[in-house]
Amino acid sequence: MRVVLQRVSEASVTIESDKVAEINKGLLILLGIEDADTSEDITWLTAKISKLRIFSDENGVMNHSIQDIDGDIIIVSQFTLHAATKKGNRPSYIKAAKPDVAIPLYEAFIAKMEQDLDKKVQTGQFGADMKVSLINDGPVTILIDSKNRE
Repeated sequence: MRVVLQRVSEASVTIESDKVAEINKGLLILLGIEDADTSEDITWLTAKISKLRIFSDENGVMNHSIQDIDGDIIIVSQFTLHAATKKGNRPSYIKAAKPDVAIPLYEAFIAKMEQDLDKKVQTGQFGADMKVSLINDGPVTILIDSKNRE
């Protein structure tokens, strides 16, 4: 699994003129799922995200987690995070999981994130054409890959 975490002061997801998710201070999480992903990837990744200290304390130092600030989260599925661009000019998405594999893992990721945070998270809609708006705070943008745990 790959995620792009963006610390935001606000974010929203719109589908066909209907705003389906909206938060203020928190995280916008773009989530890419590949065929090799398992529940172990979900457990590791949600724990990492919920404890990652990327929010500023009273001294302006990134010492607080999403839990510490009681921030909100939007999770958006994004198969393009698994684009292979090595050959040619058209990205290949061969590693991205097909919906029959990806949807259950996406739903499990959401449920585990809600469990870890002990609160509801908002989402986009799997497979929909979404318009994602955000104000990146900092800017702080972090990439995490559960297969490359650096």
